[in-house]
Amino acid sequence: MNNLGVKISGIPFKRLSILILLLIFLVSCIQGPEEFGILEGQVSIGPLVPVVREGEDPPTPAPEVYAALQIVVYTKNGKTEFTRLEIDSTGRYQAELPVGIYVIDINRLGVDSAANLPLEIEIKADSKITLNIEIDTGIR
Repeated sequence: MNNLGVKISGIPFKRLSILILLLIFLVSCIQGPEEFGILEGQVSIGPLVPVVREGEDPPTPAPEVYAALQIVVYTKNGKTEFTRLEIDSTGRYQAELPVGIYVIDINRLGVDSAANLPLEIEIKADSKITLNIEIDTGIR
């Protein structure tokens, strides 16, 4: 009932007003669907032996070598880990990430290093970033 004692559809007017305000508030808080972009690339690892003789191809990393490494994705501050990306047996990786700014690095094993990492990237909606990574094993 409102001040005049009227009910609207069997619900007191004051209670109906509160429900409508609550519904408006909840609808305004709902965000649209999250947008994503793609981070992908090729990881190369080497050298694997100290010397490669002339005319010989350098050895390729075994699948276990790639399996031990991961791409580490940090939030913009570069300290909070967001996720880790697996590298397949051929050195490829790919992930769909929410739009935002991230810092990319590797999980360093021993003396492994990558000259271009850590690196800040920006993922944009429906876009693709290709980041190829060369990991130096330190073998000389």
